[in-house]
Amino acid sequence: MKALILALALASVAPVAGAQTGISKQAAVPAYGDPISLTEAQAIVDRTIRAAREAGHRMAVAIVEPNGELVAFARMDDTQYGSILVAQRKATTAARYRTSTAALEERVLSGRTVTLGNEDVLPIAGGLPIVIDGRIVGAIGVSGASAAEDATIAAAALAAD
Repeated sequence: MKALILALALASVAPVAGAQTGISKQAAVPAYGDPISLTEAQAIVDRTIRAAREAGHRMAVAIVEPNGELVAFARMDDTQYGSILVAQRKATTAARYRTSTAALEERVLSGRTVTLGNEDVLPIAGGLPIVIDGRIVGAIGVSGASAAEDATIAAAALAAD
């Protein structure tokens, strides 16, 4: 009887284990670099606010180091208070997981709901790693409009010189 239970248990785990081998393969991601400086972070915050104003949004923007700790932050006048924490969490997620929060959102929407079990992850578009000289030096998180608009403003701020 024990042998039958063990065989059934192994049979039920085997397909899952086999399926996971495909999941574990990841594309190469940039290595971490030295943390972004306050001067660089503040310049990105300024560009973000400028892009948000041009688009007619009131937003919060957070810039973090690769470990997710805050370097610079700003909240435009009359931005909803909930956006303060959301911007910080988007930035932290993008930095710690070396990916855009939009990519994580897409994974969840395509059925990879296990991502939601990690309380350290905020899978809502608007967070992007900051890459300088091929290394992740931090991340930006933007909140205050729709997730897609947050992501657009974050990308515009990083693309501007």
